[in-house]
Parts: sequence; structure tokens; C-alpha cells
Amino acid sequence: MQDMKNLFFILSFLTSAAAFLFALYLYLWVKKQKIGNNEIIRVSRLIKEGAETFMRREYKLLGAFALAVSVVILIILPKPIWQGSVLTNIAMVISYIAGTILSAIAGKIGIMVATLSNGRTAEAAERGLKDAFLVGFRGGAVMGLLVVGCSLFGVAAVLMLVGDTSILLGFSFGASSLALFAKAGGGIFTKTADVSADLTGKVELGIAEDDPRNPAVIADNVGDNVGDVAGMGADLFDSNVAAMTSALVIASSLGSLVYRNIEMVFCYAILGLLSSIIGIATARVGKDGNPTKALNSSTYVTTAIFLVLTAAATALIEGFSWRIWGSSATGLIVGIIIGLTTDYFTDDTKPIVRKVAHASASGPAFTILSGTSYGFISAFPAMAGIAISALISYKLCEPLGEGYAIFGIAMAAVGMLSIVGMIISNDAYGPVVDNARGLAEMGGLGEETIRIADELDSAGNTVKAVTKGFSIGAAGLTVISLLGAFMAETNEVLQAAGRELITGFDIMDPTVFFGVLVGAAIPAVFSAMLILGVDRNAQRMVAEIHRQFNTIAGLKEGHATPEYAKCIDIATKGALRELIPAGLFAIVATIIVGFIGGAMAIGGFLLGNIVSGLLLALFMSNSGGLWDNSKKYVESGAEGGKGSDAHKAAVIGDTVGDPYKDTAGPSINTQITVVSLVASLCSSLFVAFSIF
Repeated sequence: MQDMKNLFFILSFLTSAAAFLFALYLYLWVKKQKIGNNEIIRVSRLIKEGAETFMRREYKLLGAFALAVSVVILIILPKPIWQGSVLTNIAMVISYIAGTILSAIAGKIGIMVATLSNGRTAEAAERGLKDAFLVGFRGGAVMGLLVVGCSLFGVAAVLMLVGDTSILLGFSFGASSLALFAKAGGGIFTKTADVSADLTGKVELGIAEDDPRNPAVIADNVGDNVGDVAGMGADLFDSNVAAMTSALVIASSLGSLVYRNIEMVFCYAILGLLSSIIGIATARVGKDGNPTKALNSSTYVTTAIFLVLTAAATALIEGFSWRIWGSSATGLIVGIIIGLTTDYFTDDTKPIVRKVAHASASGPAFTILSGTSYGFISAFPAMAGIAISALISYKLCEPLGEGYAIFGIAMAAVGMLSIVGMIISNDAYGPVVDNARGLAEMGGLGEETIRIADELDSAGNTVKAVTKGFSIGAAGLTVISLLGAFMAETNEVLQAAGRELITGFDIMDPTVFFGVLVGAAIPAVFSAMLILGVDRNAQRMVAEIHRQFNTIAGLKEGHATPEYAKCIDIATKGALRELIPAGLFAIVATIIVGFIGGAMAIGGFLLGNIVSGLLLALFMSNSGGLWDNSKKYVESGAEGGKGSDAHKAAVIGDTVGDPYKDTAGPSINTQITVVSLVASLCSSLFVAFSIF
């Protein structure tokens, strides 16, 4: 049995290596594509330099944070060093640092390739939609392959070297904590620039979205990369690692079939990465020239391949359970359904977006009211889908024995994230083609090229909304399984102390209910802190844009060059100033609740945090995407088109939705994961030192 486990470690490393090599091939292929327009080269360089400057300063700040956390882990986690756990604590520190480093590497390389791809995608659009799609998608696919390859490699390496699934919690916490701050920081940066550019450009001056006269336009393009490439990549790296970690921690507590269950987790993760590689390799725009259909078809192909391969593995490998396969398949299918329902509420070819656009003709108040209402409605099918997936997985695996019901939910999360390589590729495609559209306009490539770039960008916006819904749904299942991992870790401590084990959390227990109420409030405060960060920073940037238009002679007429670097600097400094407090608030609140009420209060805290967090994340991501595409629908000529009252109202709706969908919404699911991991890491401390 041990030999079989070692075989899956080797296969994990080989599959990760295949992903890295394929990513290298795609990078070299993109790099060879033609780029010759001098203006595009100049602006691309500005975007690249701005993104690299922000990432360098952000990683320096996060490096200092990681160092401080490493010291804390060394001293007290998983147990205080004065209790004789020095070697275990050192292993936890190394695991934590490895998680942060691998997440940072994936984000850094993703930024490098995305900023390499944008100008080449713009020029490829001169040759036609098919060529441009391939350049943009393959540029995004490098990020997808790196994220999943790094997560599989990292989890396998840590477990093989240490042999203790509990140490994986440190690796996952490293990935999650970096993702939390990277997503928050990138989200604040990108929406600072986006909101400022839209309000001053479209509303005040009536100029195009990517008009080079707007001082915020380069910062806006930089933000697409640091928010949607590095930020979302770190987010899904974290989700993938957390799903595997929770499944492995629970698997290690299941008695005689421990090794077989661990092998099943790695087998499904390996086959998921292989399926993504095949899906990415076959992605093409068909004869109908529809990029949205091409992206969705690749996702369906990847899904089908994964289901077939895992079914074959379950049939051929002795000890693999069809019930667990059913749980994994349920998670993946529900993930696709969540994506489709998100698409219904955010796609501008569907009725909801058009209803909000029509409401905008009556003024911005109706834009906000209708968008808010549909955003709340859109949360129901996704929440119900997560609930159904968890229930089916629980009931499917419950007959296998004690602990298997929660393991089934964990495997549903692994299944939902099995095609994450394709999901990230689709997501990273979005900012690449968004930048390409701006570069096509600034480079003067002509109306037909801009039209093609617009079509690619529209597909990116639609699929990006779907990937956000998918990632939030995956986080929902992951954190439910992390709650199971917390119970497993806590019960191990309780058993060693000869105390009664936890079998569940009764909300009628006042200690549990205390935790529920506090936990439910955390996502709301966390979101408010991030949105206020965007608000404060955008006000500073709007003032700077006004200063430049008022003091730089000839800027409004296009005879002078704006001071782009000033806006990039404002976005960078503001994002770095605002990103740490929100994350620290969530972590510190978890620790305080744990020391007040112990494990039972933390169980309630996680329950409240999960339910409240998922609701807010889905509402904000979907309403933001809905407002964004309503604006784009009006700009296409509907409801009076550009410059109309409906357009101005739709732009205001979009500026409200921007920090919802790209800052707070997608950061909440990372916040839920982080506090769940903090709870598991500190479980022994909460048992030993709680007040009640």
C-alpha cells in the first residue's frame, strides 16, 4: 500500500512537470508572435512596468508579513515550543513559507506572460478573430497551468517529505494568506483606477474608455493584470490547495483505508490537471467565430475528460469507491451549473442585463435598485447548488463508515476544482484581451480591429463572471470540508487529553450561537473595509486627474501627454496602505473568538462566516458583473447608446459594481478559507486556553 502511495507522489511530480513544460511551450509560442506597432510597444511597456512595480512593492510588504507570521508559528503552532514540539513547529514554518513562495511565483510569472500577450493579441486582431483569440487564450493558459502545477507539486512534496497531513495546513495557510492580501491589494488597485477613469472620462468628459488623454487609463490596464491575473490566480491556487488539504486531513483520520483514500485524492487531482492540459491544447474558435462558445466548449470538454478518466481509475484500482467518485462528479457538475446560472444573470445577451439597462434610462437610482435586487436573487441558485452538492455527497458516502460523509464533501470540492487549470485559463484570458482592446485603440489599429478586440473582450467579461461564480462555489464546498478538518484536528487534541470528542455544533448552545453571530458579521466588515479602501483611493486619483486636465496645457485637446505614472503611484500606495488591515481584522477576530469560547465557539464562528460570506460574495460578484455588462450593452447602442442618460446611469452602476465584483466579492471566499485554516492551526491552543 505504501508503494502505491509513493507511485502517486511520483505521478504527481511528473504531471506537474508536464504542466510546467506545456506552459513553457505556450510562453515561447506567444513570445514569437509579431508585434511591431511602436505606440503599442510603448504602452505595453508602461503597463508591464507598472504591474511589475506594484507586484514588487506588494511582495516586499507581504514578505515582511510572512516573516512575522513565521515567527509566531515557530513559537506556538501547532503547539508551543516549550511543550517539546520544536521540530514539528519548524516543519510547519517551512510548509507555510513554501505555500507563500509557490503562490507568489505563479502570480509573478502569470503577470509576466499576460503583459507579454496583450500587445501581441491586439496586433493579432488585425489578422482576424481566430488568431487573436489563440494568442489571448494561450497567454492566459500559462497562468492556469502554473497555478495547478504548483499546487499539486507543493502538496505532494510537503506530504512526501513530512508524512503528516496536519503540516499541510501550514502550506495551505501560506497560500491562503498570500492570496487574501494579493486579491485584496490587486482588487483595490484595479478598481481605484477603473472607477476613476470611468467617472472622469465617460461621465464628465464623454471620452472613450481607453482614450489616451485620460491619465488613469494606463493604471486601469495595469490593474487588470494585478487584480485579475495575479490576484485571481492566487485565489484559485489557494482554493485548490485548501480543497486537497482538507480532503487529505480528513482521509488521514479514516482508519484502515488511510493510504487508499489519500491515493484517491492525488489520483483525481492528477487526472484533473491532465484533463485541463488536453482542454487547453484543443481550445479553438470554431467556424461560427464565437469566442464565448470556444471558451465554454473547452470547459465542457475538460469536464467530460475528467469524468471519464476518474471513472476508469475508480473501476480499475482496487479500493477506490464509486460513492466517492459520485461525490466528486457531483461537485464538478454543480460547479458547471453554478457557472451557467451566473452567466444567465451577467451575460448581456440574456434578459436580466437588458432589464437593468432599460431601467437605467430612468436614472441611476433605478440602475442601482434593479441591479441590487437581481444580484440578491442570483445568489439563491448558487447557494442552493452548494447545499445540494454537500447534501448529496454527505449521503452518498455516509454508508462507507464514520467520517466518510465529511470526506465525501471534501471530495466534492476536489471534484469541483479538478478543472481549475481550465477555469484560470479562461479567467486570465479576460484581462489579456481587455488590455488588447485598449492597446488597439491607443495604437490606432482601425475600427475593424477594435471591433474584433471588443468581441474578444465581451467574451472575456462573460466568462470572467462565470469563473468568479465557479470559484466562490468551490470555496463554499472547500470551507465546509475545512470545517470537517477543524473537527478532526480538534478531536485529535481532545482524545489525547482524555476529553469528550466533538460530534457537531448545536446552534442552541449559547457558546456556539455566540460564534455564529460574530462569524456572520466578519464578511460584512471585511467587505466594507475593502470598499472604503477603493473609495478613499479613487477620490485621491480623481483629484489628480482633475489637476492634470486643469494644469497641463493641451491635454484635453490631445496635444499633450498625461502624467500616467502619477496615477499608477496613487493606486499602488493606496492599495498597499489598505490591504493589510482588512485581512488582519479577519484573522485576529478568529483568534479572539477561539480564546473566548474555545472549539465550540469557533465551530459556530465558521458556520456563520461560511453562510454570510458565501451570500455576500455571490451577491457582490454577480451584481457587479450585471452592472458592468449592462453598461456595455448600452454602449453597444441600446437605450440611446453612448452619451445618453441611460449610459451615464449605467456607468454609475458600473462604478458601484466594480469594487463589488473585483475587490470585495472574490476576496471574501479567500477570507473564509483563511479563517478556517487559522481555526485548524490553532485548535490545540483553543482547547487548552479558552475562557469558557
